[in-house]
Formats: sequence, C-alpha cells, structure tokens
Amino acid sequence: MSKLQEMVAAPPAEPCCPALTERELTMEEAEVTAVMFKALGDPVRLRLFSKVASHPDNEACVCDIADVGVSQPTVSHHLKKLKEAGLLVSERRGTWVYYRVDPGVLAAMGKLLTVPAAA
Repeated sequence: MSKLQEMVAAPPAEPCCPALTERELTMEEAEVTAVMFKALGDPVRLRLFSKVASHPDNEACVCDIADVGVSQPTVSHHLKKLKEAGLLVSERRGTWVYYRVDPGVLAAMGKLLTVPAAA
C-alpha cells in the first residue's frame, strides 16, 4: 500500500490532508502530495488517469486504455508509475490487468485543492 493510500485509508469522507489554504502541510504530507502531482505531471499519465477515472465501469482493462499516442509497453510503464504513486490500484484477471482509482484518492485530491467557503 502506498503512503497516499495509507493516509486516505481513514474514513473516506475525511481524507488525510487539509486544503492547501487551511494550514501548512507537514513534511510527510508534502512528500506524499509531491509524488502524486509528479506522477500526474506527465500528459500521458494524466490522460491514462483520466481514462481510468472516467471509465463507465469505474475500472478499465489495460486493453481498453491503450490509445493515448504511445506504444503498449510505454502505456504499461505509465500505469505502473501511477500505481506506485498510489493513484491507481490494479487486479490481474487472467492475462489482463484491470485498473481503478481508489475513491479515497479522489476525495483526498479534491479536499487538498478545495478553497473553504467564506464564513
């Protein structure tokens, strides 16, 4: 389990990290967040993440998400990097690997980038 997944393993409604405008991040929070943003900083990875996140079945077979302008081995490499960053989880079924975005990860990302409403 990645650090990001560990940090958001708490109740899904309350992800780990505060909004960036709420308080300064701790060193550990900043390191985990930087890994996540670094993984998403590549346009191919961002497209792959988007394809998995928006897939109608909430998961996508690697065979369904290969059309991003790079070769299949490169797609596999980028999916591996997204998984290592804690953004995707995978499950092998026969010869295919299925990827999905952990809902806790999306909640953590959303909360991190949310600006609190004025009081």
